[in-house]
Amino acid sequence: MIRHPKKDLQLHHHRTSLSLLSQSLSLLPPRATNQSIMTEEQDLIDQSPPPSAPDPEPNPNPNPNSVIHPRRVSFEHGLLPIQKLVFTDPIQTLAPVKQKLADAASNNRVGSAAIADVLQISGDHARLVLETLGSVLHSESDPLVKAKPEEVDSVGADLRDLILFLYIQSYKKLLPRTHKDSAAVADVWPSTSAFDGYLSALSPIQLVRSNSRRFMPSQADDEAHQLSYLQKHLANIISLLAEPVEGEGDESLVLSMEAFEHLGFLVQFGDKGSDVSPLSQATPFFANSDPDMPAVPVPASQVHDWLLQNIASALESVTEKISGKENGPSNASDQDDAMSDVGDAPNKVAPSTRGPCLIEGVSKASLVKQASDLRGRSVKVVNCHDSVIYLLAPLRYATVHGCSDTTIVLGAVGKALKVEHCERVHVIAAAKRVCIANCRECVFFLGVNQRPLIVGDNHKLQVAPYNTFYSHLEGHMSEVGVEPTINKWDKPLALGAVDPHDSLSHPAGVADAQAESAASVDPDQFVNFLIPNWFSGEDIGSTKDNPFQLPDAYMAAQQRNLKNFEETRRSLNEAPLEENRKREVSSALHVYFKDWLYASGNIRQLYCLQGD
Repeated sequence: MIRHPKKDLQLHHHRTSLSLLSQSLSLLPPRATNQSIMTEEQDLIDQSPPPSAPDPEPNPNPNPNSVIHPRRVSFEHGLLPIQKLVFTDPIQTLAPVKQKLADAASNNRVGSAAIADVLQISGDHARLVLETLGSVLHSESDPLVKAKPEEVDSVGADLRDLILFLYIQSYKKLLPRTHKDSAAVADVWPSTSAFDGYLSALSPIQLVRSNSRRFMPSQADDEAHQLSYLQKHLANIISLLAEPVEGEGDESLVLSMEAFEHLGFLVQFGDKGSDVSPLSQATPFFANSDPDMPAVPVPASQVHDWLLQNIASALESVTEKISGKENGPSNASDQDDAMSDVGDAPNKVAPSTRGPCLIEGVSKASLVKQASDLRGRSVKVVNCHDSVIYLLAPLRYATVHGCSDTTIVLGAVGKALKVEHCERVHVIAAAKRVCIANCRECVFFLGVNQRPLIVGDNHKLQVAPYNTFYSHLEGHMSEVGVEPTINKWDKPLALGAVDPHDSLSHPAGVADAQAESAASVDPDQFVNFLIPNWFSGEDIGSTKDNPFQLPDAYMAAQQRNLKNFEETRRSLNEAPLEENRKREVSSALHVYFKDWLYASGNIRQLYCLQGD
């Protein structure tokens, strides 16, 4: 095999880093054994092209059909805009933090009180750390994932998962790209907005947000960026999981199989979206270990080199795909690697089995997806306009990005729902967790088990209790673990107005600004949302009503509205009018109702649903 001096030099650099780290650990006192003297390039550099990849050894992976991928959910749903969690030099800061957390841990687990004390954050924020980590953990059997809401603070997090979670708070997200087809964008996104006349009065934060007009990077771009981040920070990450032993150089830090499994928080092997086997089973040094015998720890440098080779290989592959898409025609079948263009594929639904189901560019239409289409999947709804979208299924994760003037009904989301960069959108969802970021004039009808998180630059948001049902709703909620007896819709938690994980520069003095919170919908303005019954025969579920109990004020308002409606109908029926006059009144009401259907755009939904 031909060796490349430049690539060999880079591999030597990473090995030398670990060697220097090992030597320095032997000189430190026991309480500081994890302190590293090495700091990788930090996050603003993460926007630059990845460094040249090392030339891999033959067969770095015993399974040639299995490719390493970053766990996207950790980067997409696991970042919190809390300044005290964002370390500019994570390895230098986290080594002593890890030691303090270890001292406070019980059975290697850290509760919210210890997190608040060590990180110097509030109890609410410590609880939020645990809830966020629990929503993105790679192991479904972890006690934090299975904990009841009242147990979360005491159950706590595994120290190693917590350290990895804190480390990636330094991650910088990829900048949005401007869409290449401006005509298609103009067709989906009206140029006029209630806010457009006031851009000159916007703050710099708002102006930056307005100019980055809702076009999220492709999934392939995101994957390449995340792989590049892991490649640059891999030595640091492994050093935080490794344990020192007697020895010299590369042999003085080792990684046990148990510690190695925690890297599953950041990476996985196998097709994205499929069931993934334990991470150790993909390695040449832990695979096929005797379950009755503890596996022998492996030198950290060996783990580092093997992972680096796999990441370099995967990065090269995904970079080639991105380059091919930029230089050639779009491949519509490769839905997991790049978003389809709005103009090329309106009303697009990507039925990929390898990743999230992608629903993109639905415009002036209605769309219905049921459990048979989506069960147990993750969903992304992107750049949809003036539509009604029903996703009546049990889901793991859901993201709504860049939509406007649209109603989106989500069945039951068991992990996390994120709504970002939307305008005048109504979201109706039963979910364990909801995050709202950079939205304007949106209304959220929520049945949510954790406090709704509001971050970024938001304007005129409203929240209300859950307002609908369909026959399989309770079954779907039970399947993904959403509790109908807990609804914290009216307890939003507002964090920073500036996202420290974006790569934009922000004006001085705004880093500590708090996001605008959400107001509650006036009970007199609250109405139920009726979902048409698409189920028949044996497929009919057992849910007959809203499973979330309405607060007293909203229940009383509904009863008043129902009473007023019944009185109006009775008055019309009992009015002393001749039959021809009654027909005229009835006809006039139908005309006004039809005018309203056309003026509101709801007539289109009736036609769409009739077609379904």
